[in-house]
Amino acid sequence: MKEQLLKKISDKSISAGVVGLGYVGLPLAVEIAKAGFFTTGFDLIEDKVNKVNKGENYISDVDHETLRILTAEGRLRATTDFSRIADMDFIAICVPTPLDTHQQPDLSYIEHSSMQIAQFLKKGTMVVLESTTFPGTTSDIVRPILEKGSGLICGKDFYLAFSPERVDPGNAHYKTGNTPKVVGAIGQDAEDVIKAMYESFLEGGVYPVSSPAIAEMEKILENTYRNINIGLINEMAMLCDRMKINIWEVIDAAKTKPYGFQAFYPGPGLGGHCIPLDPYYLSWKVREYAFHTSMIEASMMINDRMPEYCAQRVTNILNEFSKSLKGSRILVLGVAYKADIDDCRESPAIRVINVLRKKGADVTYFDPYVKEYSDHGIKYSGESELTPSLLEKSDIVIITTAHSNVDYGMVQKHSRYIFDTRNAMHGIKDRDNIELL
Repeated sequence: MKEQLLKKISDKSISAGVVGLGYVGLPLAVEIAKAGFFTTGFDLIEDKVNKVNKGENYISDVDHETLRILTAEGRLRATTDFSRIADMDFIAICVPTPLDTHQQPDLSYIEHSSMQIAQFLKKGTMVVLESTTFPGTTSDIVRPILEKGSGLICGKDFYLAFSPERVDPGNAHYKTGNTPKVVGAIGQDAEDVIKAMYESFLEGGVYPVSSPAIAEMEKILENTYRNINIGLINEMAMLCDRMKINIWEVIDAAKTKPYGFQAFYPGPGLGGHCIPLDPYYLSWKVREYAFHTSMIEASMMINDRMPEYCAQRVTNILNEFSKSLKGSRILVLGVAYKADIDDCRESPAIRVINVLRKKGADVTYFDPYVKEYSDHGIKYSGESELTPSLLEKSDIVIITTAHSNVDYGMVQKHSRYIFDTRNAMHGIKDRDNIELL
């Protein structure tokens, strides 16, 4: 089985499937197809499937023309029919792993996908879970589902591994294709074939580890490291505000040190699918071992309270002008969770908006990438254009996302007051009406 798969990888005769066509799955499917493998994307959402089959892109990190060419040539296709899993030699699972209402991991997408795959899994197939999750998921949850549903034995009849996605939306340099890949497989044969498969379509290299649990924990470490350091800098920002010290200037000075310091920046909270959520997976899992992740949990609390803190800062600014927050007209610039993308998942800007609205403020927003967003089933539309009149009629402008295509000089010129949580106005000389986080 191993030698046959290695030969099929070498001669590009592998049929590859990607389950989940979102921010992780579609870029991965494109990279596989670009390398010469016939690739099928699986998704339950018909709109995504139809768009892929028409060559219509909906993910900013995917090149529009590349997608169009791949679909036109038939190298990439999409379907809602999971029976076609039976034709696949390689299957990557790239489905969401959100938190439930109790801030506990929701593995329903992984479990459902695994059950769907198990129904049609054939001998000699490589299966890789890429969805971020807690250590033990691949071996203790995915493996039993696949074995029970298919009647096949892992390591003997099919190969299984965990390889964490490393997607940074909007990153101009590192994309799916050139980012190093970590692979933790069950057994040496599985490692050999799955490593060879990834190396056949990725330029960033493959780093194998000894088990899926190592790879799962590695991903948690990556994002928890960022969570803790952002929590540290957010707490420093709150302290610096109280001490009337510019935290942004402090960071600029500190990062001149060529060793021992990596710059992190404060903001209105954490966004995206990974960094705000992954520490919760870990803190939930470690309860089995009677262990408390005190440092991690402290950083989570700091980051979670930043939207409330920002709303309080806005209240304080308005008070200086004898203006109540209730009834104030507030313009929020940016609802995407980071600059120059259209992704609103777990966006702290939306949380800031919600806090302000609950306190009675009249809040609208402008985002050049996000014309509307949905929150708890309710759709909100933004302003179609950022104009001087829109700025002038707002009591305060809050910059929550530092998009590079916004004219911040015009914003400064026509705004009564600006609360800049991202230091987007750093190049503006006239700063009398600007307050930084």
